[in-house]
Amino acid sequence: MPELEVLRPPGLLDYAEGLALQRALHADVVAGRSPGALVLCEHPSVYTAGRRTERSDLPTDGSPVVEVDRGGRITWHGPGQLVAYPVVRLADPLDVVAWVRDLEQVIIDAAASVGVVAERVDGRSGAWVRNPASRFDKAGTFDKVGAIGLHVAEGVTSHGIAINCGNALDAYAAIVPCGIADAGVTTLGAAAARTVTVDDIADTVARRVQDALDGMHTGARISGAVISTAERIPA
Repeated sequence: MPELEVLRPPGLLDYAEGLALQRALHADVVAGRSPGALVLCEHPSVYTAGRRTERSDLPTDGSPVVEVDRGGRITWHGPGQLVAYPVVRLADPLDVVAWVRDLEQVIIDAAASVGVVAERVDGRSGAWVRNPASRFDKAGTFDKVGAIGLHVAEGVTSHGIAINCGNALDAYAAIVPCGIADAGVTTLGAAAARTVTVDDIADTVARRVQDALDGMHTGARISGAVISTAERIPA
């Protein structure tokens, strides 16, 4: 596959500007003017609500929320969190669930690059870190470190993944993150017990997204398996 164009806007990318950038890139891929692009960025603090967001998920402090067309429920973006938007054409036949699994693997591999073991949790999307001290999950205690939310139109994806690196977690206290009330959130820095920045994982994320795209089209998916689209992907 051709190399993705990697865009890394300096500083904090206003969320509305990020949406406009994705729309422009999406139009270019749909029209065949671009083989695909990957936006790597940090946003100013913002809550965004996906299509499955429920009223009970919303901020308890009345903070504004941006409604978006991605899947999933409410989440937060802000400084210290790497957000990656792969705008790519999915292979035919479309298998969105398999692409979600590939993006989970991108997060898992990025975590491993800074010495953190992240993993999947049955029935939940994203990547999770074991937390023996957690008071939530009786089955094994996990905190979410990386989230996924996608939109697919005309066979081309937008939105993507968010990986908590060194961001503060205070903003999550006002919402039900991803609509999951019985688990916590964490950062790679907290899990590694050291400072982890967006810069520490950005190159790994870019490389593994390219690997995921290549594998999708060759049949050698980085997640190791193609999963039927009949499988349900919760937030």
